[in-house]
Amino acid sequence: MSRRPWLPWARKWGVSIASLASGLLTLFVFRRGLPHVAWIVGYLLLLWLLFAVFTQLRAPLEARGRRLVLDAVDYTIQTLYHNLLLFVLPSYYASVTLTSVNAWFLLAVAAGALITAVDPWYKAIIHPRRWLNHALLAFSMFATLSVALPLVGLRPFWAVEVSGVLCALALTPALRRSGGSWKGASIRAVVFAGVAVLLLVPLRAWIPPAPLHLARVALAWSVSGLEPVGPIASPVSAATLRDLGGLVAYTAIYAPAGLREPIAHVWKKDGEAVTTVPLSPVSGGRAEGFRTYSRKTDFGPSPAARWEVDVVTAHGQLIGRLSFAVTD
Repeated sequence: MSRRPWLPWARKWGVSIASLASGLLTLFVFRRGLPHVAWIVGYLLLLWLLFAVFTQLRAPLEARGRRLVLDAVDYTIQTLYHNLLLFVLPSYYASVTLTSVNAWFLLAVAAGALITAVDPWYKAIIHPRRWLNHALLAFSMFATLSVALPLVGLRPFWAVEVSGVLCALALTPALRRSGGSWKGASIRAVVFAGVAVLLLVPLRAWIPPAPLHLARVALAWSVSGLEPVGPIASPVSAATLRDLGGLVAYTAIYAPAGLREPIAHVWKKDGEAVTTVPLSPVSGGRAEGFRTYSRKTDFGPSPAARWEVDVVTAHGQLIGRLSFAVTD
């Protein structure tokens, strides 16, 4: 190493950099792809089994000085965290609206994928803190299940709630104190599951409804054959708006096959909702997205403003947003 001073640096950071590079490649090259359900279930089961067994065996292994076994299992669990978050990161990237509060969830997923990719950071931040390791497990499982369950037909809102319950129950081995009973740990897990259900109801707007996302959006003056006619670029003058007699917000929404989700268009003026238009439920399976639109004819006496059309699920999760401006 004295003759090759770069070796210690490569030993510490080389695997982390390679892992991070592969993650970025996944994000930017395959950002619209959906993970396969079988892979997700397999990784989740392996992660939980390792976590459950290792939680109970850590103390005996430490007492016997089995440091190599401890390090190997820790690294395997860290790798599973990383792979799970990378699997779902493209789905959240496609589904997120960067100008809304659900962008914070994407940042949390990206931060989890980053910190599990960089070994020195993981060892310094996550590894020494048992509670943070448990929180990372719950978050990784929650983020993954919230994508996986809609792939088998469960609506996004219920996918979020079920994911919260399953993640709380998965922490049962961690809630069993040293020498404690499984019954007490199970009761605490059930209580946590109830708390998760209550917390997730008001927090649903912060979670992108992945894997639903906008495949195509357009502002037009009409629609024919479920295709926009006369696409209009922003900004639109008030005079043009009066001549056209209104505008059409056209959206094509991707959803996996077998999923049906009621949606609505919420027209907003300077951030304030002025019109909500319920639409036909999205029917998944079309690669180009389920096509739908809403028309607005009454923009009021002073239409000049910043306008937005939010595409939302029946329970208020934001799928995407069409923005435009009207000038005098």
